[in-house]
Amino acid sequence: MKAYSKLNRIWADKVLYLMLLPCLAYFVIFHVWPIIGMKLAFYEYRILGDNVYVGLKYFRELFSTPIFSNVLANTLIISAMKMFLIFPIPILFALMLNEFANGKFRKAVQVVSYLPHFLSWVVIAGVWFEFLSPSTGAVNDLIKALGFPPQDFLTDKGSIRWVLIASEGWRSIGWDSIIFLAAIMGVSPSLYEAAYVDGASRWHIVTRVVLPHLYVPMVTIFILNVGFIMNAGLDQVLNFTNDSVNSQIDIIDTYVYRVGLINGQYSFATAANLFKSLIGVVLVLSTHFISKKLTSKGAW
Repeated sequence: MKAYSKLNRIWADKVLYLMLLPCLAYFVIFHVWPIIGMKLAFYEYRILGDNVYVGLKYFRELFSTPIFSNVLANTLIISAMKMFLIFPIPILFALMLNEFANGKFRKAVQVVSYLPHFLSWVVIAGVWFEFLSPSTGAVNDLIKALGFPPQDFLTDKGSIRWVLIASEGWRSIGWDSIIFLAAIMGVSPSLYEAAYVDGASRWHIVTRVVLPHLYVPMVTIFILNVGFIMNAGLDQVLNFTNDSVNSQIDIIDTYVYRVGLINGQYSFATAANLFKSLIGVVLVLSTHFISKKLTSKGAW
């Protein structure tokens, strides 16, 4: 009987499920089906003939490769910087948008902040190259106006990671704020009215009424971000890297790209990617259960 009622609900919402099919097809084709190919990490790939099972050979080679420790460290450092430095900003941005009394101005700010998300990293890198150019960039023009020598941030090992963080923030803050803004819009007007009647200031309304409604999306997104800590941004790093700073921003994804696609070591690259994926799964599950224990809220 219960299964029958579920089928009835599915049939009643059939249009919504049909709209969901392209998204499901995308994840099945590009995220679920490739999992089968991960078995290549345990085989020696051969163009002709059957692949030969070699067990953990490529994992042992991976962990004994001197460059892998540096690549792993870069991945964790860049991902942690992005997660902890950028994560709070979309929340603050959503709260700021909610405070705008002028609806037209708020919508204009939203549209402008969303636009960078739809640009490719090739375009974004070109914008930032011009912005940070030692000769014509706006940042160095300001530095020279203050009486300091110009800086080449894109070839400076001490600056390049901060350039990645800044460009990622510029691209994603507006788009990432959508879910928090939607949660804020879902707050019942009666709660605002009750707070005003009780004499609450605007600060108290934000901290006592609005923020509690953001806890669930905040926890969910944080857990998902922890799961993606091994993904430091392949497209971004490929567009910002150069020989001067490669040692500071060479991450697992660029290492897999270089070893697998360029050098043709497919089994070795698959082992590296499988290691990264397993760490991500463990981190998501661990963070979810810890959050459940401490706050009774998790990713699901």
